[in-house]
Amino acid sequence: MAKGILKDEVKIFIVQSLACFDTPSVVVDAVRKEFGATITRQSVEGYDPTKKAGSNLAEKWKLLFEETRQTFLEDTATIAISHRAVRLRALQRMAEKAETQGNMVLAANLLEQAAKEVGDSYTNRRQISGPDGGPVEVRTLADFYSNPQPGTS
Repeated sequence: MAKGILKDEVKIFIVQSLACFDTPSVVVDAVRKEFGATITRQSVEGYDPTKKAGSNLAEKWKLLFEETRQTFLEDTATIAISHRAVRLRALQRMAEKAETQGNMVLAANLLEQAAKEVGDSYTNRRQISGPDGGPVEVRTLADFYSNPQPGTS
């Protein structure tokens, strides 16, 4: 389908998808599924003003692209996966399914990923600070018995 034959709603969809960093291949598939229209990757690239193919794009499409991209970059709150709770729920569903299917390796990996998500709680390492937030003096038992008073030799 040629660029001039596309309806405005399809053009809007293409411009907004590209502004949200979808690749031309992804946009081609999405247009086919959403509108039943068959287009080429090259024609999709013509709607991206950041590409050479889109250098002659009409001003209204350039403005739509810029507005959509700015909104996309500024408003991550509308992207569900940007929220930790959403990611943890998804990891929980996946871990439960993996465990039900007997895939313990995957379940363990998902549990580790969930632990990382909540702040490296999968490790037994803890950061401890000394007085005034400084480093902690680490002494072995051998050090202690050979010199029971720290700082004296």
